[in-house]
Amino acid sequence: MNPEIERITRRIRERSATHRDRYLALMAQMRRKGPQRDAMSCTNLAHVMASKSESDKMILRQTEQNANIGIVSAYNEILSAHQPYGSYPEQIRRAMARQGHVAQFAAGVPAMCDGVTQGQPGMELSLFSRDVIAQATAVALTHNIFDGALCMGICDKIVPGLLTGALRFGHLPVIFVPAGPMPSGLPNSEKAAVRQRYARGEIGRDELLEAEVESYHSPGTCTFYGTANSNQVLMEVMGLQLPGSSFVNPGTEVRDAFTEKACQQITSVTDLSNDYRPLHDVVSEKTIVNAMAALLATGGSTNHSIHLVAIARAAGIRIDWEDFHELSRVVPLMTRLYPNGEADINAFEKAGGVAFLMRELLGHGVMHEDVNVMFGESIHDYTKPAGLDEAGRLVWHRSRLASADTSCLRSADDPFEADSGLYRVEGNLGRAMVKTSSVPKENWCIEAPARVFADQQALLAAYEAGELNLDAVVVLPGQGPAGNGMPELHKLMPALANLQADGYRVALLTDGRLSGASGKVLSAIHLHPEAVRGGAIGRIRNGDWIRIDATAGEMHWEAADDHGSAAHWGRANEGLGRELFRVFRQQVTHAEAGATIFRWDD
Repeated sequence: MNPEIERITRRIRERSATHRDRYLALMAQMRRKGPQRDAMSCTNLAHVMASKSESDKMILRQTEQNANIGIVSAYNEILSAHQPYGSYPEQIRRAMARQGHVAQFAAGVPAMCDGVTQGQPGMELSLFSRDVIAQATAVALTHNIFDGALCMGICDKIVPGLLTGALRFGHLPVIFVPAGPMPSGLPNSEKAAVRQRYARGEIGRDELLEAEVESYHSPGTCTFYGTANSNQVLMEVMGLQLPGSSFVNPGTEVRDAFTEKACQQITSVTDLSNDYRPLHDVVSEKTIVNAMAALLATGGSTNHSIHLVAIARAAGIRIDWEDFHELSRVVPLMTRLYPNGEADINAFEKAGGVAFLMRELLGHGVMHEDVNVMFGESIHDYTKPAGLDEAGRLVWHRSRLASADTSCLRSADDPFEADSGLYRVEGNLGRAMVKTSSVPKENWCIEAPARVFADQQALLAAYEAGELNLDAVVVLPGQGPAGNGMPELHKLMPALANLQADGYRVALLTDGRLSGASGKVLSAIHLHPEAVRGGAIGRIRNGDWIRIDATAGEMHWEAADDHGSAAHWGRANEGLGRELFRVFRQQVTHAEAGATIFRWDD
């Protein structure tokens, strides 16, 4: 093992000891208390069985051998990634019946599409939807009648929410069931170019819409490497999905075979079996470090500097941005996937995918081997690519020795960069995160006067009026979790990218989020303390001098003599249901603590 990985893991374990011990004690207590259908009252059990067929009722009466598996699904038709899940419950029920077990649809959890709400008021509910999903998952599982659970989710806040909720039922085995990415459409680089041309006013709405429709064209996950596909990498690396299952396209025989196999596997690892694998045993400090390493090696979503923190805390594990920062120095950047390159997730899968990635990271000593997984004998089973044999059965092959496409996936010994480029920056403004893997090196340090805006719309209006044709650090305060729910600000990227392409030195500074698909402009995001809680970002005025230095991990604000007019930031937080989330904005922790309403220390 790389000694730095060992040191950081040891620090996390020591920092987490009290919280982790408390969590594991709770899980042991929950195992003793259920699920035990034979200990339920007859009225309770009758309600469990009432809607089931006679054969399922007979199975549910057999409490010592036959499992009842809960299905928790984020199916809806708004998310292309989740549309395939519509047929999964029936497929799962049939697969369970063939084995002599039962599956019950426990809950459908909410799932918003950030692609639909991007730049819209509804985006202000997006981050909070993660914690709502965690609560909804708890509502599903709190019936205490399930021996295990299958979770169906892919996109941005949905997988972190499902896992956070499931971890509070960590005495159960839980397997995540993916649905796969859509086939490749218009290349992501071409889509980005069209967006930038539209931002310049060079093309109209019809041409832009045509390009977007060619990009997002069918059921399945979007093909760029944003938060949704980062989620899939992490679930597989953590041993919570079947090896090789993340990036198989929907509607294929292999995809169906993976879903069938997940049903077989979950019933083989319940407390009724001889191979009990509770979720709390799988998600450990080492598992979390492995997830961080995989995120960094792939140039994954900046959102996970928030989500992984929240997930870990639900398991009694404390990580922070210093851990990401120090891990980034020793984990190599092994992929070039859009927006960090030209290739999409289908190209990554063809090149070797998660299996090759894990083999390399394990061999390079930056991923722990001694972890538990939901499938196979060890984590090394996750280094083998999967496929169908001549009889149509799912089989795993020997590890791939070389990438099939070194333009998007390289070995750990021949990476694109020696370090992976997700850094903590800090100074007299507080702490923030920057991601440099897609930023040109000459822009890793930006010093420029501040231009402060109340919101995205004001910034874009200034761009369209030609008022941003200058060197500037664009500042958006009031975008933090307590301010307005911390919406993603990805809509700004085409305009800022155009300014950079025109030769201006520009950067973004905000207490909001950018996106899992953040682009080529240096962006210090997730800043805390945020403006609405007295953070210094709320006092920055036009003309103040700001320096953001990703290499040194520093940022500095210097007030000008003449502050000029103050920016008016923030919104009324009303309309489109935003008023219903006032209690979330009041309760939420800062970004480095996971931007969550759950306070596990209380």
